[in-house]
Parts: sequence; structure tokens; C-alpha cells
Amino acid sequence: MLDDMLKIEHLDLKFAVERSNFPELIERKGIGHPDSVCDAVADACSRALCAYYLKKFDRVYHHNVDKAALVGGVAKPEFGGGLIIQPQYFLIVGRAINQILTECASGENKMEYIPIATICLETSREVMGKIFRNLDLNRDIQFDTAIRPGSTDLTGLFDESHHSEEVPLANDTSFGVGYAPYSDAEKITLEAERLINSDKFKDKCKASGEDIKVMTERVGNKVGITVAAAMISKYINDLDEYVNNTNQIKDAVLDLASDIIPEREVTCEVNVADILQKNLIYLTITGTSAESGDDGEVGRGNRSNGLITPCRPMSLEAVCGKNPINHVGKIYNILSTNMAREIYKRGQGDILEVHVKLLSQIGHKITEPWVNSINLIPAENVDFSSIKNIAKEVSEEMLSADRLIELRKRLIAGKEQVF
Repeated sequence: MLDDMLKIEHLDLKFAVERSNFPELIERKGIGHPDSVCDAVADACSRALCAYYLKKFDRVYHHNVDKAALVGGVAKPEFGGGLIIQPQYFLIVGRAINQILTECASGENKMEYIPIATICLETSREVMGKIFRNLDLNRDIQFDTAIRPGSTDLTGLFDESHHSEEVPLANDTSFGVGYAPYSDAEKITLEAERLINSDKFKDKCKASGEDIKVMTERVGNKVGITVAAAMISKYINDLDEYVNNTNQIKDAVLDLASDIIPEREVTCEVNVADILQKNLIYLTITGTSAESGDDGEVGRGNRSNGLITPCRPMSLEAVCGKNPINHVGKIYNILSTNMAREIYKRGQGDILEVHVKLLSQIGHKITEPWVNSINLIPAENVDFSSIKNIAKEVSEEMLSADRLIELRKRLIAGKEQVF
């Protein structure tokens, strides 16, 4: 790492989120939200392509399948059931090497073809089947692909980076940002969605669909949570049952808040757009708003840390579906978050907040970012030089070739949070 690219700066205590009284705003789109569905499928397709390339050719070839879209259908839900009038349509779009010229033992060349469309279609169906309990993959949704080979300049850069022990060359001039730790409001936002979409809660409240959105605002010590939850019609026979099920969600969120942020004054509302007296309620057949007009796209939902946080350093980069070898739009966003978390952890209470910003330059080694900016908010009466050394050590470790190759393997294995 080039020392002149590393900038470690002191942020004033007044910038710490937990110390502020200004409105803190956080959102999480749950696993069944149309945007999150696109994220999940796109990244799974990238991992499936990596696995195939590695198995057949002992290397990963250039690909980016980060332009997935979910086109909403038309449905008519009603208590006890309903009718799917027009199915949803899912399209995975991107670039991927689909034919390889290999040399045979005899010395002749052989063209080998990669079934890109088949891999991505099978992966799309598999992921959707794991997300939704009440979506009929043969009736309620159609799957399609539009994936073509990549441009020669980008595939050329990729070829310089494919070997497992080589330092990747950045495919773009791009940046990634991360911070740590989560604030109280961020923690409850993330964990509330995870709870509502957990198998344990779904077994208890079958009428709760997977399309969940949690929006949280905090002013001072007061935290307000609004949950939008798609409810499943076949498990609800009347309005009273609908209200009972939404109340289960509300109670579960409030119980969770009392456990993980007990010192905050927390309120929660569920499906506030409902007009009960007119039977205008958030009722679905499949558990997602995409069945009746809502659409989804990669990159429009959660950032790689699982949240949408306009009060924090945040990138608009679509992480999911990008290749894990040299796409800095993916690697630097994951890496900056991991760096921030490790710096905060090693601070052992001496650091209140960490902000990390990494900027690459196309064609240069990912281990040598063009800009490596780390901002630290120390706890009161802490010497800045001591925590500055912590940040420098973590930065050097995590930008080493070994650690980046390890991160690559974790991304391919699906062991890193990406949305």
C-alpha cells in the first residue's frame, strides 16, 4: 500500500451519530422486496458462474450479471385466496464469457461452450424458491436471461487478475465506502426485518409474507419504526384475522427492541396505509408486492451492509452480481465496511465511529487504492495517535494480497453480506 495514499483524520465528536439529536433515517428492504430479490438472484448467479468456471477451467472468467429486473404482475387477492392474472417476469441481464478456446493434449485447439443461460435460469429459480414460501415457480413467475460476452478491454484487464495468487487489477475508477458500528436505530432496523422473515416467526405467523420493508427514524432518544408487510391471503379469512396478524408483527418488533435497545423509547406501526373500514389492506397471494405491479432492480435497495442510510457515508454502487475478482464497485464497498468494523473492534471502546473511503484507479492494483481515507471519532480523553496506529495496521493488513484473495474466496462462497 502506498503511504501517501493513506489519510487518517480526526472527526469531531459532534459528528458521532449516537451523540446527535438530528433526525436519523434508516431503511431496510427485506429479502422478499422486489429490489432485494433482484440483488439476491444476481449475486447468486455470479457465484454460480464462478463455481462453474472454477470446476471446468480452474479459473474464473470475466462476468458481471448485475442488471437484473423484476417486472411486476397482476393479481387479485381476496380473503382465503385470490387469482394471479398475469405472472411476474424476472430478467437477468449482464455480460459473461460464454466460450473458451482450450488446447488439447494432442496440440489441437478446442472450443468449449459455457451454458450461461442455463446456469442463470436454474440459479434464479433456486433462489426464488428459497425466498418465498407461497410463490408457485411454475405459475406465478416467468424467468428469462439476456447475457452477452463482455468488451475486449475489460476482459483483458480481467485476464491479468484471474489467477488465485495474483493481485487483481481494478476494472474501473470507482469508490467504496463503509462505516462502523451500527447505531441503535440501525441495529433495530436490520434485526427487525431478519426477525420477521425468520423461519421461527414465519412458522408462528404464516400470514406474514416475505416482502417486508422497515423504515426507522430517531430524534433524540425516541425511535419510530414503520413496517410494511405483505400479508398472505390464503391464511387470512377476514379483517379481524388480518389485524391480529399485523399486531403479531408489531408486538414482535417491540419485544425485540426492548431486548437490543432497551434504553430507547420505541414505537412501531405496521401497514399504516391500510384503510380498514374500506377493506383497503396490504393483502397478497404470494407474499410480495411484485405480484401486482411493483417492480424491482439490482442496486435500488440495501447497500452492502444491509441498510439504506442517508445520514451516513453511502455509495450508490450496485454490489450484487458484479464479479468478485476485480470489480472494485463490489470489492471496495465490502472491504471498506470490513475495515471499519475491524478498526472499531480493535479500538476496544476508544473509538466511537469509523468511516472508510476507498477509491481505485482502473488498471492499477486493488491493493494500492488511489485514495484510502479513514476518519475516526475517538472517545473522550483518548489520544488520537494511538487509535491512528490501529487504523493504519488494519488498513495494511486488509489491503494485502493475501487478505484480498481471501475476501475473493469468501465472496464466491457467499460468506459475505452483500445486501
